[in-house]
Amino acid sequence: MTRCVRTGQLIAEPFGLEVLPMDPFNDIDYGEWQGLTPGEARVRWPEEVDLWYRRPDLARIAGGETLQDVLARAARGLRAVVDRHPEETVVLVGHDSVNRVILLHALELALSRYWHLGQAPCAINQIDATSDGFAVRSVNETWHLHAP
Repeated sequence: MTRCVRTGQLIAEPFGLEVLPMDPFNDIDYGEWQGLTPGEARVRWPEEVDLWYRRPDLARIAGGETLQDVLARAARGLRAVVDRHPEETVVLVGHDSVNRVILLHALELALSRYWHLGQAPCAINQIDATSDGFAVRSVNETWHLHAP
């Protein structure tokens, strides 16, 4: 979460805003895979890693979270933010797993579509809260990363 907090600080500083880390938006708990490359994890858990890349919605990471777990906490966090700031612009900075799950939730798509959404480092997604859910305005925007 350190990189996300730092990115949030860089965004907030010019506006004099406070950064508030929120547990519901922490990255997925990779359990026993934490700190391993996909190749290293595949050596120890080949079937589980293959399932993660084939059907992430069915995967259970040893000692970690499922995508359903991430969705439950991220959706609660998102609802809390929307309730607290109903008419305001809020910037959430998160890891790609949480970002993908939030996007799937906002688009009312199944978690099985997890790998169908690109999430580059420092990408911007724009989601508007509406009276009947969410409207996704942009996904995986990276134009701001390219030098003029």
